[in-house]
Amino acid sequence: MSNNRVTGRLLTAAAVAALAAGTLSACGSSANSSSDAGKEASSMYTWITNENDRAQWQAFVDAAKKKDPAFNLTLEGPSFNDYWTKVKTRLSSSGAPCIITTQAARAQELKDLTVPLDDMVKSNNIDVSMYNKAMIDGLTVDGSLRGIPYDAEPVVLYYNKDLLSAAGVKEPTLNYTTAQFTSDLKALTKDGVTGLAVPPGFGSGPGLPLAFANGNEPVKDGKLDLTNQGLVQDQQFAFDLAAKEKVATAPQASDGTDVPEQQFMSGKAAMIIDGPWMYDTLTTKTQGKVGIAVVPSTSGKSVGMIQGSAFAIAASCKDKEAAFKNIMKITTPEVVGAVGAARGTVPSVESAVKDWAGNKPAADVAVVEALLKSGRPLVTTPTWNQVETNFTQYSGDGFRGSKSAQEILSTIANSAK
Repeated sequence: MSNNRVTGRLLTAAAVAALAAGTLSACGSSANSSSDAGKEASSMYTWITNENDRAQWQAFVDAAKKKDPAFNLTLEGPSFNDYWTKVKTRLSSSGAPCIITTQAARAQELKDLTVPLDDMVKSNNIDVSMYNKAMIDGLTVDGSLRGIPYDAEPVVLYYNKDLLSAAGVKEPTLNYTTAQFTSDLKALTKDGVTGLAVPPGFGSGPGLPLAFANGNEPVKDGKLDLTNQGLVQDQQFAFDLAAKEKVATAPQASDGTDVPEQQFMSGKAAMIIDGPWMYDTLTTKTQGKVGIAVVPSTSGKSVGMIQGSAFAIAASCKDKEAAFKNIMKITTPEVVGAVGAARGTVPSVESAVKDWAGNKPAADVAVVEALLKSGRPLVTTPTWNQVETNFTQYSGDGFRGSKSAQEILSTIANSAK
């Protein structure tokens, strides 16, 4: 009996010890799981092509620290060009970051990797109407919001003031017709200078911004609409600037955007169509003073082509609420304004655009503000990467005049359905 009692006491002690060990083990597992989830919610996978990119992301963290000194984000990621393929494999691996960057133009492509934010927006009383409407529209996929935008960048026309003055060309401003644009480019093309520098890409090239300026877009009702006559005509106009008017040089398929940008900065081209994210570089490193204008259109009243980026939550994230709260800390008007002032990105919040404007010329600020108001987002499809790749491959034929815009865009439309 006593043995039984002793045995019983021993068993009870063992059971207690086992229970305690099990409890501790369970607590440790829970703590580790919670700790891992917390780390992942405070980690961001993004493009980090160089130290300049890393400095931009750190600028968001530093600005958020002013309100929450304990705030921090761990950053990791490949170059911008590699990001769009590597993000898919990184998010399928263990310990993947919860926060990822995306673009309005890529929201469709990454929709399966991200979660809808609508419920968290509602439960956290977030007023998304403070963000640029075009960006919110571009980040809305199948009726649900997939990212909180931090910038809204309307494509603009840069021009070399010194070259325009030497050629007797009046500086363009908020109203610029394609007829005047062509006439100006002809006047500027002389003495080893071409009127316009052009890259081979679709989104980065002159054709798509010119089409947007006229209200023509490449996607309709969620499907590619590359052969609508407005888009075809505007792309043909862009091709003809090189092929017929001889006011631009046909690019090579291997050219990056840096090639025409160098052409402009060296004074070998008088104009270039590019994003405001290049403003600081093009206005400080070009041989000659630089101004900006709206992208020309047939009527002269331009519709802006807005591109921009956002923070989204990975579908694999264990603590989506924590990740959302971290995103909201880096997308306040104060933070996007501070980053805009420090890094040159045009803030996604209208009230913060003044921080980006800073000491910039009032005429330049007016151009960006006008295009933000008139702008439409560049909305794409899941096959957009193929569209870009094919266009870059074939655009040289268009700029050299061996193929028409109709032929090239029809070929791409058939292959990238």
